[in-house]
Amino acid sequence: MCLAIPAKVIKIYDDNQTATVAIGDVKKDISLSLVEDIKKDDFVLVHVGFALSKLSESDAKKTLDLFAETSI
Repeated sequence: MCLAIPAKVIKIYDDNQTATVAIGDVKKDISLSLVEDIKKDDFVLVHVGFALSKLSESDAKKTLDLFAETSI
């Protein structure tokens, strides 16, 4: 089973292929090579260091809320 996690783009590097995202308090550099037209403050689904797709803020929030409900 694979799991992609919603994350907010907080910085895009000059190469437009790398970004820093925030997942809660955690920040991680990821690749944008699989997606197009990503801007700062967009939300993306992240899996193994790659943004897989862009999603709306409301969908990201719903998913993160569901993760929070199932956390131990």
